[in-house]
Amino acid sequence: MLRPERVGTRLGRAVGALTDTPEFNVAAFALLLNFAWEILQAPLFVGMAEMPHAQVTKACLQATVGDAVIMLLAYGVVAVVVRSRSWILASKGWQLSLFVAMGVSITAGIEWLATRGYWMASWSYLPTMPLVPGTDIGLVPLLQWIVLPLLTVWFVRRQLPHRAQAATETETAS
Repeated sequence: MLRPERVGTRLGRAVGALTDTPEFNVAAFALLLNFAWEILQAPLFVGMAEMPHAQVTKACLQATVGDAVIMLLAYGVVAVVVRSRSWILASKGWQLSLFVAMGVSITAGIEWLATRGYWMASWSYLPTMPLVPGTDIGLVPLLQWIVLPLLTVWFVRRQLPHRAQAATETETAS
């Protein structure tokens, strides 16, 4: 028979093992940072100011989940390229550039499709949304994928300092 204190210890270790992974931390910070960004940029989209609060929150939550998927996809692409899940803890400039470029590229594609009615959902910008010249794509959604991936890296490195130190030591030993 399992004793409760042993079950709690095993569960604690399992949760600790999960929360100690770079992927979990990327997802957690992606959700937190992107939700705030989505709420802040909502007034730049047609109809958001007139929607009930709950509807805006739901729309922003849906976008945030999509953002987290994009962030994990971009993280995964870099992990495959460098053959290391810990790349984020001691990344080189080109790795960060690839991470950011993946998010910007995916988002540019989604924004282009959505503003033309070819995406699962469609949306329009208000005149207050600055546009990337020649593309009619909103600048704010693209800036999201320059700023937030870098902030995510910064937070993950601080959340997992013992892993970051080990990754740095491995990099210098190679």
